[in-house]
Amino acid sequence: MYKLGNYIKGQWVTGAGDGQVLFNAVTGEPIAAASSSGLDFAAMTDYARKVGNPALRKMTFPERGRMLRALALHLQQHLPAFYSLSYQSGATKADSWVDIEGGIGNLFAYASLRRKFPNEPFFVDGESHNLSKQNSFMGTHLLVPKEGVAIHINAFNFPVWGMLEKVAVNWMAGMPAIVKPATVTAFLTEAVVKEIIASGILPDGALQLICGSAGDLLNHVQSQDVVSFTGSASTGHMLKAHPAILRESVPFNMEADSLNCIVLGKDVEPGTTDWDIFIKEVRKEMTVKAGQKCTAIRRIFVPENKMDAVWKDIAKALQQTTIGNPLNEKVRMGSLAGQTQKQEVIDQVGRLLAGSQLVYGSLDSVALIDADETKGAFISPLLLVNDQPFKHTASHDIEAFGPVSTIMPYKNAEDAIELSRMGKGSLCSTIVTADQAIAKAYVLGAGPWHGRILVLNEACAKESTGHGSPLPLLVHGGPGRAGGGEEMGGLRGIKHYMQRVAIQGSPDMVTAITGVYQPHAKGLEDNVHPFQKYFEEIRVGDQLLTGKRTITEGDIVNFANLSWDHFYAHTDHTSLEGTLFEKPVAHGYFILSAAAGLFVDSSAKGPVLLNYGLDELRFVKPVYAGTTIQVRFTCKEKIEQEQKQDTDLPKGIVKWYVEVLDQLEEQVALATILTMVQKKQP
Repeated sequence: MYKLGNYIKGQWVTGAGDGQVLFNAVTGEPIAAASSSGLDFAAMTDYARKVGNPALRKMTFPERGRMLRALALHLQQHLPAFYSLSYQSGATKADSWVDIEGGIGNLFAYASLRRKFPNEPFFVDGESHNLSKQNSFMGTHLLVPKEGVAIHINAFNFPVWGMLEKVAVNWMAGMPAIVKPATVTAFLTEAVVKEIIASGILPDGALQLICGSAGDLLNHVQSQDVVSFTGSASTGHMLKAHPAILRESVPFNMEADSLNCIVLGKDVEPGTTDWDIFIKEVRKEMTVKAGQKCTAIRRIFVPENKMDAVWKDIAKALQQTTIGNPLNEKVRMGSLAGQTQKQEVIDQVGRLLAGSQLVYGSLDSVALIDADETKGAFISPLLLVNDQPFKHTASHDIEAFGPVSTIMPYKNAEDAIELSRMGKGSLCSTIVTADQAIAKAYVLGAGPWHGRILVLNEACAKESTGHGSPLPLLVHGGPGRAGGGEEMGGLRGIKHYMQRVAIQGSPDMVTAITGVYQPHAKGLEDNVHPFQKYFEEIRVGDQLLTGKRTITEGDIVNFANLSWDHFYAHTDHTSLEGTLFEKPVAHGYFILSAAAGLFVDSSAKGPVLLNYGLDELRFVKPVYAGTTIQVRFTCKEKIEQEQKQDTDLPKGIVKWYVEVLDQLEEQVALATILTMVQKKQP
């Protein structure tokens, strides 16, 4: 029998002993064995910290992003092999698409974030703060990669997505990973890791894999490490309380299975489009991955006068769901991941039936296509009704991790919110309504107890990714029972693997450290106008103090006529009483335009290709006729731009800090202006 490999310290090795046998969830046949017995977990963590971490830390964000993109493109070339293995986990093609191509999509999503970061291994987090009256002392925050390893302990239901959605984030942040997938579906994770390693795209030590028990891995965590866990709340709590994690204050991110809910708004009537959307969403969330999703709908809250209509329509929809061998094109729902998972679902449903009744499905039999019920881990979708959800609370405490949901009635909006809270914290919730007041009340009332809320109706249904789809750029996690953690979330997720450090010093020193010009730092002056420099020649801190221009009443009148902006404060001398202005004030956009006329070099064509945009514009002091303005123009930051094609012109974006000053040398306007600047041709 094939034995899964463990990828340790740059080598593929098999664990000692026979290991745990893994079975085809559809046929019941053994397909592989997994063992991590005899592995040196201390050596693994040491290798990650000493080899993988330095290699990733020294890479810039653009380099890390390009690495992720290259890896995603490589994995796309091996989709048929991944799908073939995924069927053995009981997943249909649609289920496998979510797991495999959804996971690869996370690599692409995080690769695209490279454009939001500087060409550095670190970045400035948030605004800087002046801490002194004389402008000589300031502070800001930096985020730098941690010097440890990210340890991921994953669940069985998404053997590819569960790995890639995490490693994409820690690699982008500059940390290596040790991945421990759930053993029952580790054969698919191993296949993907083999292709990752074979690609040669990652630096040594960036990824290691454990197929089997985690052994004493957590004994060796240190304070610079990060541990993330996906699975049952009970296991998560046990791991979170590990003595080494507590002793070393190791960040522990937990994403636990939760009793997610959907609410049918009181405004939704049978036969309407939104009613059909609701029924379709419930059916989908019960049957995709055979209900084996941490985001699946477990609780269905319905206005009490629509209970019968809802459960009957859901039952009709479920009856149309064909179940069986996922290799058969007619099948829409496959099996559970294994017999152990099937028995756990049956046991939990038995507990739920103490306060509920089964209105659709059977615990004893299921009609199958091209499959043997006695060999595969198949189960019927099971729809329960709990008529007294405030009295029979098992529905809010017990989760059957399969195609199982319970319908419950509510009287009013307050009831619906309270019932949603009784899950004690969930990953996600959905409310189907077109009533904005109902939606707002639910979001604000249920929000503290959920990590994500989808407001679903006809307006967004066609393009909505649905209740159960976590998205790379939005946080995935939830409070309370859901684990209290966050995964993904775009820039937010990357920050979990970085250390935020406050730095204080003079503006000159902070500019030198961050590579971003800080207000009141000393500028760098020379005889070459900044607009005559190529991207590589421009230095952060390059500064130009322009000539001066006196604003006249004619300027104000002419700009009003040119722009059609005849707002009274600019043109009406008689309407200023009780306003902030002493006399007609110059248009802010005219001042900005006049400033551009001062700092732009029109003497000769240069490497500046175009004006790319404007950020953080503020008008801080009125400018009247007779005011003389001058501009202090400073390079704030440089951002690399990639060539999408060899024929593209090499270029970058330069951010300029623009200070418009009056004759008292006081600021009247501030802005960050972006220009696209050509690089030197090779």
